[in-house]
Amino acid sequence: MSNHHTLNPQQLAAVRQIEHPLLVLAGAGSGKTRVITEKIAYLIRQGTPARHIAAVTFTNKAAREMKQRVSKLVPDKDARGLRVSTFHALGLDIVRREHKALGFKPAISIFDEHDRTVLLKELIQHGPAAYDIDKVDFYAQRISRWKNLFLTPEQASSLGDLLPDEAIAARIYADYVRQIRAYNAVDFDDLIFQPVLLFQDQPEVLEKWRRQIRYLLVDEYQDTNLTQYQMVKLLTGTLGRFTVVGDDDQSIYAWRGAQPENLAQLQRDYPRLEVVKLEQNYRSTGRILKVANQLIANNPHVFEKRLWSALGHGDPVRILKARDEIAEARQVVSDIVHHKFRHNTAFADYAILYRGNHQSRLFERTLREHSVPYFISGGASFFANAEIKDVLAYLRLLVNPDDDAAFLRVVNTPRREIGPTTLEKLSLYANRRQVSLFAACFELGLGQVLPENAVQRLRHFGEWLTDVGDRAGRGDTFAVLDEFIEALGYEDWLREVSTSDAQADRRMGNVRELLDWLRRIGKDDEGQDKSLAETVARIMLLDILDRQEEENSGDRVSLMTLHAAKGLEFPYVYLVGAEENLLPHQTSIEENTIEEERRLAYVGITRAQKQLSISYCTHRKRYGEMADCRPSRFLDELPAEELEWPDRNPVDPEVKKERGRASLAQLKSMLGS
Repeated sequence: MSNHHTLNPQQLAAVRQIEHPLLVLAGAGSGKTRVITEKIAYLIRQGTPARHIAAVTFTNKAAREMKQRVSKLVPDKDARGLRVSTFHALGLDIVRREHKALGFKPAISIFDEHDRTVLLKELIQHGPAAYDIDKVDFYAQRISRWKNLFLTPEQASSLGDLLPDEAIAARIYADYVRQIRAYNAVDFDDLIFQPVLLFQDQPEVLEKWRRQIRYLLVDEYQDTNLTQYQMVKLLTGTLGRFTVVGDDDQSIYAWRGAQPENLAQLQRDYPRLEVVKLEQNYRSTGRILKVANQLIANNPHVFEKRLWSALGHGDPVRILKARDEIAEARQVVSDIVHHKFRHNTAFADYAILYRGNHQSRLFERTLREHSVPYFISGGASFFANAEIKDVLAYLRLLVNPDDDAAFLRVVNTPRREIGPTTLEKLSLYANRRQVSLFAACFELGLGQVLPENAVQRLRHFGEWLTDVGDRAGRGDTFAVLDEFIEALGYEDWLREVSTSDAQADRRMGNVRELLDWLRRIGKDDEGQDKSLAETVARIMLLDILDRQEEENSGDRVSLMTLHAAKGLEFPYVYLVGAEENLLPHQTSIEENTIEEERRLAYVGITRAQKQLSISYCTHRKRYGEMADCRPSRFLDELPAEELEWPDRNPVDPEVKKERGRASLAQLKSMLGS
């Protein structure tokens, strides 16, 4: 059952306001997830059936956590049909259910960034001379940005003052849209873009979804882009039956199209909007909050808020100075070792946060030298492994044979003597006939452009896949898939291409893990099997890394970028590299986007529960040369009376002695173990 009496008055007001559209301004650590989950429970108790409530957030991890919390507040039978997912998973659901209205065939493939790049390169190679293969990343970013700004290819090309490269990108955007549709595929941006286009063009489809989703809750609202905001607006209609929860001070994704202005836009679009501010922080000490408040006050605000805490004043914020990045890493790591020894804490209580991934290397090395276990958040994803991409490409082809990106990836993996020349001719033929590569394999005309044995090999591959796809659709899908991997000879192929048997075993282990995992997510809440198409689409959206992180974390120091730290909290936080050109980042100084960097620093500061240490170097290697560094301007913006600079007030000799003893004890225990 819910424990409403433990909510503070503002949280309670946010939970109970269901008559008006509601914006909850939730400061860091103010219990926003709790407000959303309590509100879902409240809506259900007030008579809105769970199947008509949807809550959307930005990460699978946040969605899972929310589901778990709701299950503690609401009996299973009452929560049946509740929709808690990421924005993209909701979009995928709409796209799949409305595929007819959108003009797609049922089994839609989802293209990831790699697939998108492959397709763009293909279009550039077959396009006019003005298309430049070296600018493929630029074109990809432009297209993505336009979709997030809710612009079609026609609208993008009619924008005023387009630079020459942008005008070309707009032309490629139009080609790209035609081509990806021919593959019966969508990319990540389309999962929001397509539903919004559909809702605008077909009011009866929108009406159906409005009847389905009668109350919408949006988490991390400051991270929405224009297209996501359109989706929220369309789904909730003029009544605005929604609660959005956000914090403009934690908007750190402008580079991904996020618009904190969407918070202010709500007031213009919904005159009846109510605003509730959550300012009581349950995470950090008063001092940490005072430092955070004063820093962020330097940014302009539509809504003013000041965090406060009932957790006491706490320790001063320490500013550590180091002569270079090697000294910085040593100082931070030895500080963690001493602190842990003195206070008998766990390694998992400490986090080292930095602006860029490249900063982690020295900290890793130093932690290893001190035998301190650590974990890097946001390291290489399970999905980045070639063997995972191969198997997923096969599965995508089984459910959607028109998926050319998947076809190209696996048609010769393991080798089937189908070489680049054969594929190039197949590709030209398919382009001319306006069919997919898979369909082209079976056309009679193919014999005119390819020798007989090449045609036979392609057809053999196509027929075999069709057979496996049929069997998987009819019988025990996963038994068929196990057989299929076996028949592929994939394990032998891995032995052939891996550098050692151990590597081949590890890679085959990944494949088995993927299949086990597919088995688990291939069942719905009732334990019924989902279709293979649905399971594959789900997995293209999920980030397995989330699950691995939770399973593997254990007692380890966390290392991560400030972006990755959002939403997390640690008793002891080290915010490193607080220098001009690093935090704030050089680009932001040149482009005058300091506000976003200040929000990033604010996110870092507000991760700390008990103690915060900020470090900077006076010298740092740049391009192989030692360069002077200036402390970050953000340090000057912090309240001097809450800071402690150990290098300005030297350590008491007694403390120094104690530190020596701690080091010795750490050494002894290491040698003992």
